[in-house]
Amino acid sequence: MKAIVCDRYGPPDVLQLEEVERPVPRDNQVLVKVHASSLNASDFEILGGAFSARIVGPFRPRNRIPGTDVAGRVVAVGRNIKRLKEGDAVFGDLFTCGHGAFAEYVAVPENALMRKPDSISFEDAATLPQAAKIALQGLRGKRPLKKGQKVLINGAGGGMGTFAVQIAKYYGAEVTGVDSMRKLNMLRAIGADHVIDYTQEDCTRSGERYDLILDTVARRSIFNYRRVMAPDGLYVLVGGSRYAIFQAILLGPLVSIASKKKMGINPWNVNDEEDLRFLLELNEKEKLLPVIDRRSSLSEVPEALRDLSKGLVKGKVVITVERDECTL
Repeated sequence: MKAIVCDRYGPPDVLQLEEVERPVPRDNQVLVKVHASSLNASDFEILGGAFSARIVGPFRPRNRIPGTDVAGRVVAVGRNIKRLKEGDAVFGDLFTCGHGAFAEYVAVPENALMRKPDSISFEDAATLPQAAKIALQGLRGKRPLKKGQKVLINGAGGGMGTFAVQIAKYYGAEVTGVDSMRKLNMLRAIGADHVIDYTQEDCTRSGERYDLILDTVARRSIFNYRRVMAPDGLYVLVGGSRYAIFQAILLGPLVSIASKKKMGINPWNVNDEEDLRFLLELNEKEKLLPVIDRRSSLSEVPEALRDLSKGLVKGKVVITVERDECTL
């Protein structure tokens, strides 16, 4: 089978499309014929040798085949599989179970997958498992999001951000999206009430006050955001530089103790099936629609990852591996 492989840390150029042996499912696994996957910020962070990646793979990536979001069809099952069967359309997040979605086939633990309803295509389903779920958990994980609250989303034009804008609007929030000029019209189209071009305006010096700040691309000190937080505001970091992440982990709790303002990182529950079901419900109601910048082949993964790392992608990049006549 064809797969994108990575044998060392580095830029997207280190990725290679190769012919590799098709995996054989273990007793607790199913073999999935991949129809679609999608790119996430975590893909290029791991590729670049992020601290979290080097803990488990000090010298080279632990998982030779990258890719976490997967949507496809079960073609074989291990002997201990109870819930899924051959022919089932499925989707899920492989972040904690070996990755491998950038390939024609992947062997997956049953508990990492759920059935894909006919109402959503393989391509759209492949955009949800990581980015949409983290956005949802970041927005409502610490406290309920209430109608009329002011929400600031930094990096609103990316994969996670475009989902966050729509989810926040579903809950009735007044949403301000921050990103580059080329993404602002798109943000307005998906519901953002206000937009800020970060190259022209510093959102932490706007004089506005926000009840919740969701930061998907943290590049500045978390203390800058305190200026624009409501007295009991909440700042949640879900992605960004190593410096910002360590600062949120180490200093966020101290800030939270010293005032009513709460700052930190929201724990990510990878295999929360209830959250995925809720996201599917929003999709069926057309309240949450993936913004797809492009559809790329496996061979185009390195180029797409380069663009993603540079902030050039609006929403998600879908990797189309296999088309299914039922979704056309």
